[in-house]
Amino acid sequence: MIGRREFITLIGGAAAWPIAARAQQAAIPVIGFLHSQSSDGFPEPLRGFRQGLKEAGYVEYANVAVEYRWADNQPDRLPVLAAELVRRQVTVIAAFGASAAFAAKATTTTIPIVFNIGDDPVGTGLVNSIARPGGNVTGVNFLTGELGAKRLELLRELVPKAARIAALLNPAAGPITDGALRDMGPAARAMGLQVQILNAATSHEINAAFTSLVSERPDALFVGPGAFYTARRVQITQLAARYAIPAMYSVRQYVEVGGLMSYGASNADAWRQVGVYVGRILKGAKPADLPVVQSSKFELVINAETARMLGLTVPPMLLASADEVIE
Repeated sequence: MIGRREFITLIGGAAAWPIAARAQQAAIPVIGFLHSQSSDGFPEPLRGFRQGLKEAGYVEYANVAVEYRWADNQPDRLPVLAAELVRRQVTVIAAFGASAAFAAKATTTTIPIVFNIGDDPVGTGLVNSIARPGGNVTGVNFLTGELGAKRLELLRELVPKAARIAALLNPAAGPITDGALRDMGPAARAMGLQVQILNAATSHEINAAFTSLVSERPDALFVGPGAFYTARRVQITQLAARYAIPAMYSVRQYVEVGGLMSYGASNADAWRQVGVYVGRILKGAKPADLPVVQSSKFELVINAETARMLGLTVPPMLLASADEVIE
């Protein structure tokens, strides 16, 4: 039999278990996650982020927690969401996209921030330099604006008779659009392509730009980079299908919803690198000492069904060089 003293000891121990568990849970570091878009287009990149954390020794729900804040394509909400994460006293903030990174930087000078952006982080003033970022900010630069020449080359390979290209660009995207223009212009001239710029910074302007294609009749379409267009990828790819125009995109999310072809940095790998850096900071590294990582893994994704619908035959060499072909 259990004596009275032993019984009281057991009761006391049982009562202490939840307290100990709560204390242990409270000690788990918390990552603040900030993104201008919605979660529906990022299942694969999210897996990459968690893989990076795992490589650094952290597993969500086991020894680290993540507070997610998605702005649902309303970037004006980002300052409020960033302030929520600061009040939550997160250990580090992972900020995806330039608008999220700047919102986080404007909200705190003490909590470490790891960004994932396509803009030039030095040119935009986010960090002091690539090698020595300084302050509380570092991250991953996936170079989306600097790949315009390669995208044009691939588009011409798929549509070899193309002579006139329409370029849909967002003037409000600033540096990332400027980078795309700088990279695309000389390449277009070298290939003998005529390029017509279509500016669109709202959903209504995107519709109007595609309507103008009826009279302009370009041979193909180059869709510029940026979070605003990616958030409207369904609208853009459906309009491209309606007007039966072959289009090249900057990220694979377009191709996953019916777009023809994309070439750009691997989102999943860039997010994995963010996870690795977040893990290193959780272990004590300082952002100022972590150089900005520039993406080195790029992917070509082709939607074979969309190509067939457009009456295009994908050259065997292009198919062979694709990282993924969606049927």
